[in-house]
Amino acid sequence: MTGAMPVRVMVEDAWDEVFLELPEQTSLLELKRQALELTHVVRPASDYMIKYRGAAVSDETQTLAAAGLVPNAALIVLAKRRRPVR
Repeated sequence: MTGAMPVRVMVEDAWDEVFLELPEQTSLLELKRQALELTHVVRPASDYMIKYRGAAVSDETQTLAAAGLVPNAALIVLAKRRRPVR
């Protein structure tokens, strides 16, 4: 299967969900960068991690297809470290 893959990404800092349709050869790192940009998060992408099906993705350089994502997959982008509540 080749072509574009629709995915849903919840960005925890913005508490907003974005819908992306990306080529299957897009890296998870690029997906994360685009999701953060669309939700206007200003912290560096390296401060965030991706979770898919409840587990942290260890290799963000892999493509959507290599990571086993299915169409309309739901991912979460959240901070690697917890921040204190003020």
